Amino acid sequence: METSDSSHERKRVEKRHLPRLAPAAYRGFASVHWTLTLDHRATGWLTAIFHHTWQFTLLHTCSRYDLLCPVYVLMPDHIHLLSHGIREPGSDQRIAIEFLRKHLRAHLAPASWQHQAHDHVLDAHERAPGAFQAIAHYIFENPVRARLAANPAAYPFIGCCIPGYPDLHPTQSDY
Repeated sequence: METSDSSHERKRVEKRHLPRLAPAAYRGFASVHWTLTLDHRATGWLTAIFHHTWQFTLLHTCSRYDLLCPVYVLMPDHIHLLSHGIREPGSDQRIAIEFLRKHLRAHLAPASWQHQAHDHVLDAHERAPGAFQAIAHYIFENPVRARLAANPAAYPFIGCCIPGYPDLHPTQSDY
């Protein structure tokens, strides 16, 4: 018979791990909306210097794991990014996101990441042209909904990572 203490401990451990799809769902041409949250919703780490470090580390992550990031936004206590694999079977987003988190960890101090990133793997319907843009737009509009900026172009911590296109930016009219 399980005691209430052991039942409580089991539930606490279960809550620490978000459910994941099978590893294959994150490989190849998958598109994933990731949310990386700071432990205890810590703030104070988001600076122009961190944004530069983020861009540099994201570029290396995208190049190493064959990914594109059509849009990201760094919020005061979390980060949203939309990533898309560009090579079968080389792209592996679960490994890529851990690489990204690991290489940014020291730059967050004294803040730290929550135990696990949240993800939403886009299904075929969500990857259709109009739906994909709607998800990107949702990410893009986060600072406006949070009243951090009047429009996305006015928010300094937004961008994309398409290796080979250093001047591309989601606030451009032709993006």
